[in-house]
Amino acid sequence: MCQCCNAAETKTKEALELEKVFNKFAGKKGALIPVLQAAQEIYGYLPAEVLKEISANLQIPLSKIYGVVTFYAQFHLKPRGRNIIRVCLGTACHVRGGAKVAEAVTKAVGIKDGETSEDLRYTFESVACLGACGLAPVMMVNDDTHGRLTPDMVAGLLEQYK
Repeated sequence: MCQCCNAAETKTKEALELEKVFNKFAGKKGALIPVLQAAQEIYGYLPAEVLKEISANLQIPLSKIYGVVTFYAQFHLKPRGRNIIRVCLGTACHVRGGAKVAEAVTKAVGIKDGETSEDLRYTFESVACLGACGLAPVMMVNDDTHGRLTPDMVAGLLEQYK
């Protein structure tokens, strides 16, 4: 029951899935990270309300949960785009024009490093290495690696990702 109006609450599909996760990990030690991973998989990120629910269900202080979430780069507190753009700015990519590729991404999608577009189409992140130095400069979009890029190739390439 909703406390504000005594009406029955209807649970969302996501809330029902999260409930299954809580049941799966009930009473298990070390459940926090797997529960956070599952919750992020369900919601796409970790909303504050979900973190509060995790805190209550696992009986772990919210401050500890925030400590874990902000420590690990895999967790996100804000919605992310459908397409994750990662531009390498490591040594090999830097020497071969990685910064200019990053500028071209900003120009093409209208967001800066660390931002997500309002339409949730793109999230742009610079990274220290993508492990493809021989293809420098390199950019990944989702799981696709694009190498030997020039700034003028970027806009057309990103248009493929709707």
